[in-house]
Amino acid sequence: MLVVPFVALLVRAPWTSLGDILAGPEVAAALRLSLVCATLATLVSVVVGVPLAWFLARSRSRLVPLVRALVTVPLVLPPVVAGVALLMALGRTGVVGRLLDQWTGITLPFTTAGVVVAETFVAMPFLVISVESAFRAADRGLEQAARTLGAAPLTVFRRVTLPLTVPALLSGALLSWARALGEFGATITFAGNFPGRTQTMPLAVYLALESDPDAAIALSLLLLGVCLVVLLCLRGRWLGGLGHGAAGELR
Repeated sequence: MLVVPFVALLVRAPWTSLGDILAGPEVAAALRLSLVCATLATLVSVVVGVPLAWFLARSRSRLVPLVRALVTVPLVLPPVVAGVALLMALGRTGVVGRLLDQWTGITLPFTTAGVVVAETFVAMPFLVISVESAFRAADRGLEQAARTLGAAPLTVFRRVTLPLTVPALLSGALLSWARALGEFGATITFAGNFPGRTQTMPLAVYLALESDPDAAIALSLLLLGVCLVVLLCLRGRWLGGLGHGAAGELR
């Protein structure tokens, strides 16, 4: 069940024409748009997600459970439902989108910016969960020592706390990037499927299945390769986490 689909994909792959397919204008445009949007979505996730993770890990507010629930909902929410929710909130007639359109003339649905918003919505929880765990595990004795030496709170965060979370931040960002790269449901619902503007690789695969199966297989192989690279990059961290967990159980 797990191996045969991937083997079938490799067997049916058009290896002799793979380079030409990936170099085609429509495929290249989808690939370029996917890489750009996934990278921008990851950057937004880092900028918004790191302070949010710090709030969840260190705040004693009664709102923490509610905020954590809202942050993690996109992990279990069907992507199409996420796209509908974004339309209701940020669409031209949405709760926020209507005001945004009236005050600034900016509309997000069915634009490249809409792709970034949709990908950020579904990808950011991966980063927040990873970084929140790192903030919780950080040695607060180092932070207290820095404060005793006269460092300001922002300096302590920037010079002590944040460096301690770098491994978790990198792994969370990598997971967010991979999730954004493979996003389909929220993107097609909120941003549409317009070649060169909102058509990312998963959407191009979906469209190519009807007219050019070889292109669909080629793009699928490319996405599969990206997933394998991400897994290999995170392998050391996962094994290390398992090792620490086992050592903790033995102690």
